[in-house]
Amino acid sequence: MWLAGVDGCPGGWVAALAPAVKPFVPRLLVVPRFEDLFSLVDAPAIVAVDMPIGLPERVGHGGRGPEALVRPLLGGRQSSVFSVPSRAAVHAGDYAAACATALSTSDPPRRVSKQCFHLFPKIRELDALLRGRPDLAGRVFEAHPEVAFWRLNGERALDQPKKVKGRPWPAGLALRERLLRAAGFGDGAFGLRPRGTGPDDVLDALANLTVALRIACGEARSFPDPPGRDGANLPVSIWT
Repeated sequence: MWLAGVDGCPGGWVAALAPAVKPFVPRLLVVPRFEDLFSLVDAPAIVAVDMPIGLPERVGHGGRGPEALVRPLLGGRQSSVFSVPSRAAVHAGDYAAACATALSTSDPPRRVSKQCFHLFPKIRELDALLRGRPDLAGRVFEAHPEVAFWRLNGERALDQPKKVKGRPWPAGLALRERLLRAAGFGDGAFGLRPRGTGPDDVLDALANLTVALRIACGEARSFPDPPGRDGANLPVSIWT
């Protein structure tokens, strides 16, 4: 059985694929569309992806339920978990419309961050795919790299960021690489970086791969537990 950890990247989606055995010797590749993963010869049976799945009609304090639950675990990394607005805001035509819609569908009223707005095309892509292909809904799970690293770090918040002022932070990247090596990744996982990715994109995909393995082994945790459901019956949960 093949597994995948996936992260969004400038080139589309970066995937770390590996059989469900240790030590991990992952394949790293970039696909332009998320759906392309399921056309591969070694199509993954389980995918853990850093992208919201399940969009609410309205949003309460702290964002969706999973976001509000995992954010306190991350210490100084809490801001990496964006507050995703309502489905209507995600599908708005531009930033101004998204903010106006988010204000009217959140309590307390809240605009959309620019960082989250830039994710909307990928959120919409994944949402449309899972709504249109229910057969994939049981194979694709929402994860978050910083929550994955929290678990790899003994359920302790990391004390180093991945980036500082938008640029890779060597100490933070080195810390995450050490955690991944301790989880079973060898040299081959870190030497190559596919075109269209940043160094943090690859580490995030590898971290999500560890979540996919725990899901396959029945060892993953869900926030909340059990997962919620949105109006389209998609799960609303972050796994780690």
